[in-house]
Amino acid sequence: MQRAIPAVFMRGGTSKAIMFHARDLPADRAAWDALFTAAMGTPDPYGRQLDGMGGGVSSLSKVCVLAPATRPDADLDYTFAQVQIREDRVDHAGNCGNMSAAVGPFAVDEGLVGVDGDVATIRIHNTNTRKIIRATFPVDRGRARYDGDLAIPGVAGTGAPVRLDFLEPGGATTGRLLPSGRALDRLDVPGFGPVEASLVDAGNAAVFVRARDVGLTGAELPDALDADPAALRLLDDIRVAGSVRMGIAPDAAAARALRVVPFVGVVGPAADAPTLTGEGIRAGQIDLAARVISNGQPHRALPLTVSLCIAVAARIAGTLVAEALSPAAGDGALRLGMPSGVLTVGADVAREDGAWIARAGSFYRTARRLFDGRVWVPVPPGR
Repeated sequence: MQRAIPAVFMRGGTSKAIMFHARDLPADRAAWDALFTAAMGTPDPYGRQLDGMGGGVSSLSKVCVLAPATRPDADLDYTFAQVQIREDRVDHAGNCGNMSAAVGPFAVDEGLVGVDGDVATIRIHNTNTRKIIRATFPVDRGRARYDGDLAIPGVAGTGAPVRLDFLEPGGATTGRLLPSGRALDRLDVPGFGPVEASLVDAGNAAVFVRARDVGLTGAELPDALDADPAALRLLDDIRVAGSVRMGIAPDAAAARALRVVPFVGVVGPAADAPTLTGEGIRAGQIDLAARVISNGQPHRALPLTVSLCIAVAARIAGTLVAEALSPAAGDGALRLGMPSGVLTVGADVAREDGAWIARAGSFYRTARRLFDGRVWVPVPPGR
């Protein structure tokens, strides 16, 4: 047997997700994960999710749940779920910045919030991180506009700009911008030895290492990293060590079971690099280079929340991300080199009373409503 659940499928930035109203899901949230994995086609030992809506990569295996706001400083609640592909598991530990771009337009189109005029500003409470995201985008006669001239790396064509302002993003996962209290740590990685890392938590928690320290250049494309299982194992070992040091997991076994956070990022100085389009980028076009592993897979662009974390880390003296920053980088938005091109990120970071604080981070994304209707979910016999 199967059951049908009202749903919308949307692209947000460089990700896609099924969008649900909380009212259409079971009141018992413990029942949600089974629905999400069934809808996505997880678990799939072939890694393709052909029997569901997933696309076989982490950026295409996501769920967003929207509900009326539970906080007075927000217009709606947004809960994010990362559905694993090969494993029967759903992670709720972090947020997806890219899909955050779709939340405001969805809320307007679905009547969750009312708007006047030709521009909407929606205050989104992400329940995973307990942070507020402000989304600003054009509307036309009470509905979100999706047509526009903004092009973003990793997405073909153009769309209406969605400005995302992540307010006070520090400590989204751990409660502290610098979870260890230091800008630079030394992690002991079994089988490899000590490696320097910066552990930063802004938008989502991340562990950053120098490309050269792990035998990389920082200009690798995803397929090259996928073809280097030894490098991926090392980066995951570093992620696990960082997770324990940040207090996210009590031990290595627990850290390996928690796949979403922390992310692990490889950074390096600006350099000429290839892109997925074949066009390439020049060193003078970027302020630093970054590659990120998301759920064990090399990301084909950059997770938006990790881009925010990179930009924040770059403004904190003593981090290895700040060390990698080009001398020509100014005080404004930073240009991050990634596999899909160049991503521009603004980060407002300051030092107050001896402590670093992140006031906000800003991006522009596009989004598009792809279809709506009902998603059919298998129901186990006897239920």
